[in-house]
Amino acid sequence: MADRDESRGDAQIIPLNSEERAAAADGVRPARRGRSRPAARTPAADAGEAAPEPATSAGAGSPDPAVADAGEPAPRRPADPRVRPLNGVRPPRAKRPTSRPARLAASKGAASNGAASGPQAAAGRGPVTRPGGSAGAGAEDGTAANVRAANVRGGRRAGSGAEHGAPAPESESGFAESGDLETALAGVLAFLRRRITGDYVVDEHGFDPDLTEHVIAPLLRPVYRDYFRVETRGLENVPDVGGALVVANHSGTLPVDALMMAMAILDHHPAHRNLRMLAADLVFAVPFLAPLARKIGNTLACQADAERLLTAGHLVGVWPEGFKGVGKPFSERYTLQRFGRGGFVSAALRAGVPIIPCTVVGAEEIYPMIGNAKSLARLLGLPYLPITPTFPWLGLLGLIPLPSKWIIEFGEPVPTDSYPAEAADDPMLVFELTDRIREIIQHTLYSLLMQRRSVFF
Repeated sequence: MADRDESRGDAQIIPLNSEERAAAADGVRPARRGRSRPAARTPAADAGEAAPEPATSAGAGSPDPAVADAGEPAPRRPADPRVRPLNGVRPPRAKRPTSRPARLAASKGAASNGAASGPQAAAGRGPVTRPGGSAGAGAEDGTAANVRAANVRGGRRAGSGAEHGAPAPESESGFAESGDLETALAGVLAFLRRRITGDYVVDEHGFDPDLTEHVIAPLLRPVYRDYFRVETRGLENVPDVGGALVVANHSGTLPVDALMMAMAILDHHPAHRNLRMLAADLVFAVPFLAPLARKIGNTLACQADAERLLTAGHLVGVWPEGFKGVGKPFSERYTLQRFGRGGFVSAALRAGVPIIPCTVVGAEEIYPMIGNAKSLARLLGLPYLPITPTFPWLGLLGLIPLPSKWIIEFGEPVPTDSYPAEAADDPMLVFELTDRIREIIQHTLYSLLMQRRSVFF
């Protein structure tokens, strides 16, 4: 006999046990039984152990009816000891990570616990297989996973070597930047050590080559190389040893051209010579600027100091236009002013050193001088007070020069050793050589201006 379960829409036949069949024969309706639930799997059952017998009534070999009516699971068959479990205790299903670093971390954890196989691999819980790699030999190496995760976090694309466990090599630029930083730090520490121990030399004019090459030059080098993009020509005309006088045009409202000429010779000349510059009296009258000018090689622009430096074999730079050239208005740009009385020629004649004409193009545009506040300049004791399109209207921002493109050309030297010693006292010869040097620089200016494509490019 069977009882019909009316709790559901469809008719379901439920078989009756022996007691229920006896009760049905006596005309008694059996009590409604709950629908049996599937047996819950336990670790013991997964491991192949026999499940415990359910509670039964005293003296009876069949299950207790009350327990059966309560819906308790029926006893399971004991597991066959000859059948081995598939993979031990099945771990709980974890949520699949979505990000790549999380998947790599999950793959690393799976590798430490062992490789999956069979249904787990089919369900996606086995080792991760990537293009170009193999997953049949086991789980992925943890070191390779860490390398790839670091590459992902750093925004770099890992190559095929990194995918197979080889770390991605660093770029040459990274090594170069690291080496440059270490070299700069080592240079600073060495400079400080020399300063503390007093292991540096200062000549009779106050020039400090150690400070110039290791402190001032690194500060000016980015301006020379990246801001003004200076193009240097004719450095082969500058001698490697011995005295020489470099004569150049002067412009730019501020004497920045003198610093750029010194950087060109220091960085690009084969002998890396220091240019000893002859500066005006005003430079040594400013409290902060005077000692710094002495340390970087500036000397008072007098004939005695010039002769002393040239006779000692130094490379000396002079700008005969003076304040008339550096402070001329923008409307007179690239037009040389008078070269004075030719004192630099007399010094070169007495020392018997060559005169090298130098031409600078690009300095006229860094501070276009459109006006001069002469009254305020006399009040402050200055030769001029420039008014530019940016100064004084923008305040301190107006002191930033415009990024013009520079060209510095060193011309062929004019020898003086063929003249007699008394030639320095001949005013006509001095004037002739002075005018000759001026004409060479002026014609070179016109030639370079014709070659220049643009002021800033």
